[in-house]
Amino acid sequence: MSYTIEDPADVEFDVRTDELLINMGPQHPSTHGVLRLVLRTDGEVVIDAVPHIGYLHRCAEKIGENLSTIEYIPYTDRMDYLSGMNMNLGFAVAAEKLMGTEIPPKAQYLRIIIAEMNRIASHLVGMGTYGLDLGTFSPFLYAFREREKILDLFEEVCGARLTYSYITVGGAHDDLPDGWLDKCLAFLDYFEPRIEEYHTLLTRNHIFIKRTANIGVISPEMAKSYGCSGPVLRGSGVNDDLRVSRPYLPYDEFKWEVEVAPFDDAPEETVVGDCWNRYYVRMREVVQSVSLVRQAAKAYVTAEGSHRADLPRALKVPVGEVYVETECPRGAMGFHVVGQDDPKPLRCRAKSSSFCNLSVTGALAPGVLIADLSAIVGSLDIVMGEIDR
Repeated sequence: MSYTIEDPADVEFDVRTDELLINMGPQHPSTHGVLRLVLRTDGEVVIDAVPHIGYLHRCAEKIGENLSTIEYIPYTDRMDYLSGMNMNLGFAVAAEKLMGTEIPPKAQYLRIIIAEMNRIASHLVGMGTYGLDLGTFSPFLYAFREREKILDLFEEVCGARLTYSYITVGGAHDDLPDGWLDKCLAFLDYFEPRIEEYHTLLTRNHIFIKRTANIGVISPEMAKSYGCSGPVLRGSGVNDDLRVSRPYLPYDEFKWEVEVAPFDDAPEETVVGDCWNRYYVRMREVVQSVSLVRQAAKAYVTAEGSHRADLPRALKVPVGEVYVETECPRGAMGFHVVGQDDPKPLRCRAKSSSFCNLSVTGALAPGVLIADLSAIVGSLDIVMGEIDR
């Protein structure tokens, strides 16, 4: 028996779907290791997403209250383990400010060289792994090809390739080895022309643009209200970089620019604050870091002083407290140190840039596809070791 509906508009359809709770992570590759996202979905559409952290907690801050400031430097490496030099630098600057330690000019330029080289290495990982999140493998190989050369340079400086403990209270652990600066500049000459390869492979790739343009849009107001920083904040069009607004090293002596969306060469499908712009800020920052390293290298050669200040062996942290933020590859990383006239601080706390950046996920998730959520989380470029500590 068959039925004929003369006017389908007269018929009401009651379509019901079941909502599902899905655990995305911590084993999922696009959650970058140990992030668990609990998704509530209606088919392929995400209704809600709740990030769960807590899989990398190592009591790092409490350990900082039981070690001297210099002994604590290796523990900062384990926070954002993709930019250990920047982590070393942030805590060292906080301790130096509390103790009133003056850093020689040579040590300051050395720090800029090392910190910006680590920024390049970190953004290369961010670019390569973002490609993996969205289904392409080639950019990852290109990124790690160049990153290995940076790690070779770091290994020559401090003997390590991941956890460095090189930048320390008072300056740097050792001076740059003879000939190291020439190798570094030779690498930059080799590296700079290859940036265009990354743009060909990924930035201007049609599929990549479709996966990231107008996805996960963070307005300037939302970025500021959630405490976002770094490329996530600047990708939303907010011009804020601690290297300019609250300089902790002589960045103001050099000619460079803060990269902020919108960009003249952005594809027309993109909007300020989307995944593509957050990614592109990092790619443009790599070029600025190359310029900063070259300028700092020239200043280092003629700078006065040693690679570190002359500090007493029994270094006490005076009574008082200080909070210092530095511009790390993922944003503003802050350290709060309270002294008690003892080598060991009374309190030691860290404020994570990735924690604030990740917190916006819940606001971006409703209404997007599950596949888009991988693009959103990847565009935030989080490191879980920094978030949970």
